[in-house]
Amino acid sequence: MSRRFSRELRQELLRTEIRENPFLTDEELAERFHVSVQTIRLDRLALGIPEVRERTKEVAERVYGLVKSLGSKEIVGELVDIELGKSGLSIMETTSDMVFEKTRIVRGHYIFAQADSLAIALVDADVVLTGLANIKFKRPVRVGERLVARAEVIRRRRNQHVVLVVTRVKGEPVFRGKFVVFAVDGSETGGRGQEPGEDRG
Repeated sequence: MSRRFSRELRQELLRTEIRENPFLTDEELAERFHVSVQTIRLDRLALGIPEVRERTKEVAERVYGLVKSLGSKEIVGELVDIELGKSGLSIMETTSDMVFEKTRIVRGHYIFAQADSLAIALVDADVVLTGLANIKFKRPVRVGERLVARAEVIRRRRNQHVVLVVTRVKGEPVFRGKFVVFAVDGSETGGRGQEPGEDRG
């Protein structure tokens, strides 16, 4: 959008944009409409539209009920879209408690955990375990950056799923992982959980 709009038209367009993509931040909307972030916040207030974290949370609460393999508190990030056995989407806002103190760079295990839990959530089974992960960090992630992870099941054989997860910040890839996850009958583990990468023989 390269031109300016009247307040009424901008708010009407803003409502449409958020309806189509509820995960747009105020900063992203400000760029689209060529106005300040404060203007977008005032528009949202006038329209009664909550901030992105609340919108994301509302969507996530509807999606969590579809997942069998993880409880809502076990999913890292907000799971906002899922089609079991096919694909899924997770969003995570990075905060100061996730970073190295000196560099303010997000610790890798948070980025990995978001991707891993998303891969597990895709499998339509009660017990799902990660058997193998081939990962690559593309660039450092800094505090405040928003991680959008998309997952897709690229191969499936019996109880084994290969899931590709790509995590982006503003469209730029920052992490890529290929996860081999297994749907496990509870009797196979002897009633205990299996650690990722553990050899089942």
